[in-house]
Amino acid sequence: MTTPDPTYPPPRRLKPWNAVERRLAKIGITGRMLVLAAPALWLLVFFLIPLAVVFGISLTTKQFGRPPYSPLLTTEDGMVQLTLHLSNYVRLFSDNLYVAAYLSSIRIAFISTVITLLIGYPMAYAIARSPDPWRNILLMLVVLPFFTSLLLRVYALTGFMRGNGVINQVLGVFGIEPLVMMQTDFAVYVGLVYTYLPFMILPLYTTLVKLDESLLEASADLGARPLRTFLSITLPLSLPGIVAGSMLVFIPAIGEFVIPSLLGGPETLMIGRVLWDEFFTATNWPRAAAVACAMLVVVVVPIMLLQRAQNAVVEK
Repeated sequence: MTTPDPTYPPPRRLKPWNAVERRLAKIGITGRMLVLAAPALWLLVFFLIPLAVVFGISLTTKQFGRPPYSPLLTTEDGMVQLTLHLSNYVRLFSDNLYVAAYLSSIRIAFISTVITLLIGYPMAYAIARSPDPWRNILLMLVVLPFFTSLLLRVYALTGFMRGNGVINQVLGVFGIEPLVMMQTDFAVYVGLVYTYLPFMILPLYTTLVKLDESLLEASADLGARPLRTFLSITLPLSLPGIVAGSMLVFIPAIGEFVIPSLLGGPETLMIGRVLWDEFFTATNWPRAAAVACAMLVVVVVPIMLLQRAQNAVVEK
């Protein structure tokens, strides 16, 4: 007869991760805090700190030297003095150039967003209702332009729209006078819509593909016409995708620089070009920083409004 082992069953060993988790819990660090630490650190290092630096430069004045702006903190007779200048922000609201640039940027970005929505919604709806084998292919075609550089795509558009470009050559075959498309607002709209169309299609697709088809069948059984079904069921349920796509298009379009510079003319005034001129041509870093900070406020307000509208739709 064998005597029982007093150490049986053997002591349960904690997994390495459980041991680490318990040690972190003792000092008040939870797993949720660790998950949020990475994006919070990224936001601090790559957004908040650079924003604070730019905002500090906007409160200085231009001077010749390195750096080309006056210091915020000066020491004299053992005293530290903080000098803040609001003249750059006052100039933004008093100079018609900056006011017109902001209004023009909002107008061009808004019109481009509306056009992108009108083109992208039918495309996203068609992809969402296509057979499963075709969906991946169609989505690949939507994302395919991202495999090339933005600069190359914009240069390709110039080859189509210039005076002796592809479009005017085709029109010349039919005896139609060449169209003036380059260096106009029309070319800027074409460039913005072409560039940001995938940003509108993808959020709309993810919303429309989840649409319950039984609701559409029920609406048809009750005698509703396709247009009535679309306005009463499809469109309201796709509002989150519309809001998300509009944000993804409007926000970068309002500060676009490359497309207006290559496709627009001298009368195409956008805040991105003004910011470039202030920073590199006039070498006025404080004014350029003020333009950037004001543009951030202009962008944040629509984001807050669209986010509130999206939350209201989701809650319903």
